[in-house]
Amino acid sequence: MKTHTLKTSIQNTLLPTSTAGSLPKPSWLAQPEALWSPWKLKDEELIDGKHDALRVSLQEQQQAGIDIVSDGEQTRQHFVTTFIEHLTGVDFVNRKTVKIRDRYEASVPTVIGAVSRPKSVFVEDAKLLRQQTSQPIKWALPGPMTMIDTLYDDHYQSREKLAWEFAKILNQEAKELEAVGVDIIQFDEPAFNVFFDEVNDWGIACLERAIEGLKCETAVHICYGYGIKANTDWKKTLGSEWRQYEEAFPKLQQSTIDIISLECHNSHVPMELLELIRGKKVMVGAIDVATDTIETPEEVAKTLREALKYVDADKLYPCTNCGMAPLSRNVARGKLKALSVGAEIIRRELSNKN
Repeated sequence: MKTHTLKTSIQNTLLPTSTAGSLPKPSWLAQPEALWSPWKLKDEELIDGKHDALRVSLQEQQQAGIDIVSDGEQTRQHFVTTFIEHLTGVDFVNRKTVKIRDRYEASVPTVIGAVSRPKSVFVEDAKLLRQQTSQPIKWALPGPMTMIDTLYDDHYQSREKLAWEFAKILNQEAKELEAVGVDIIQFDEPAFNVFFDEVNDWGIACLERAIEGLKCETAVHICYGYGIKANTDWKKTLGSEWRQYEEAFPKLQQSTIDIISLECHNSHVPMELLELIRGKKVMVGAIDVATDTIETPEEVAKTLREALKYVDADKLYPCTNCGMAPLSRNVARGKLKALSVGAEIIRRELSNKN
């Protein structure tokens, strides 16, 4: 039974706002408005640069009025491979080309032996974030199924076996993140929107293994991807209704995961699908990350009003659809502010009803 509860400030905040994860990196750290661009610094300078960027990212979230803050993924080049780089058993030199999530080809590292985690990956970064703020903090890790979809496996030769190994490693990392004061640990699983049979056969069970024994809050983020061409082209093939969530939601509703983070604004996801996870906390994506157009607070409020038909107000966390790394910093700032002000509109409406 979990004994850890979120900080009092969040327990007392209706509709606490958050982001799905990444925010744009400053131009002195990496090429802006691009995904996975190489670092511009090296060695000690790179460590300092990442930490400076983390501080800036935190300040921008705070100035926008975001309640649950993160590092903006400033210390990660890629949301999956940066974690994998720290593991043994993976060869980053002899890469293979694979199809990621059945959508686009990418050159990926190869699993050549038993995978293990010699030391923590993000704990020092999380410690720094914890020192900078008394607000609740959220930290994102890749989910086991999305990790195996971002590699070529030449050792286990079983997606399921490798996923279970990664789940154990992620659990080790998550426990250390919890120990340094992380309030919510989020696992990013965009693969849950693609491999439906595997999700239900073993994907959710692997996720449960990754969160085993944690007392902090846990979340799974399932989106339709960054606003890159491969993803937007795929979305065009999905028709007028996107019902992918319907496949995983029933089992997720029965799982021990606390929060489900998903994409809602400007998508073709029927909002009534949220009824399938009634009782769970839901991070409702009310900001479209695939456009430079900054939402008005009223547009955000409209998405949240619709979600409130299926999610109890004390369980709704306004959020972004996905990460905002490919956007300009100015656009990202505007979107964060719109999220914050839009949530405040609904808070006022709810308090007027009471």
